[in-house]
Amino acid sequence: MVADVRAKALEVHRRLLAAYGEPPPPSGRDPIQSLVLTILSQNTNDRLRDIAFQRLRDAFPSWEQVRDAPVEAIGQAIQVAGLWKQKAARIKEALQRITAERGALSLEFLRELPTEEARRYLLSFNGVGPKTAAIILLFTLGMPAFPVDTHVHRVTRRLGLIPDKTGREQAHERLEALLPPDIYYAFHINVIRHGRAVCVARRPRCAECALRDLCDYCARTCGPAETMQP
Repeated sequence: MVADVRAKALEVHRRLLAAYGEPPPPSGRDPIQSLVLTILSQNTNDRLRDIAFQRLRDAFPSWEQVRDAPVEAIGQAIQVAGLWKQKAARIKEALQRITAERGALSLEFLRELPTEEARRYLLSFNGVGPKTAAIILLFTLGMPAFPVDTHVHRVTRRLGLIPDKTGREQAHERLEALLPPDIYYAFHINVIRHGRAVCVARRPRCAECALRDLCDYCARTCGPAETMQP
């Protein structure tokens, strides 16, 4: 059974690569920048996250200045991202703690740790959950971790790669166990692309989907002609 699901996952990967191509490599952000961005991204969209981040950097050009600024001033800079009081406090707390523990405001030491040890360290910060930690591990540190956002969660459940009732946190563990680590990045990016373009939350475009013959959701809801491979 597990082998069958793994084979399906690899076929999904192959078709998504054919449809969307190989994603460009990660931008190689500084881990501190990634930590702040992921805190800002919670419960908001990418556009507002990026605006809040730019306003924060305009107000405080260095991370040391952010760390030493009053929470209220940080909050004023990031208001557009929502939940700004909570996020401002978490950003300041994280930067203060890193400095206290490491003697400098840097997370570069994480690159030298085993993946699970680096994950545990990131998860120990207030406001950092499995998705946030996995984003930093995969996109910034180049470590084998698989982030699960709302698109990945929806698409992989519809496909039957994870059980339908799997929660977001359990999905991280299941998908990391299912997929080969060397395809985590491309699979993650292309599933998000597919979730935004075709397998949308409401009224998914099953007739246009290159995965419909592999999809448990389509098998339940589509007509026989629609489930045929394109």
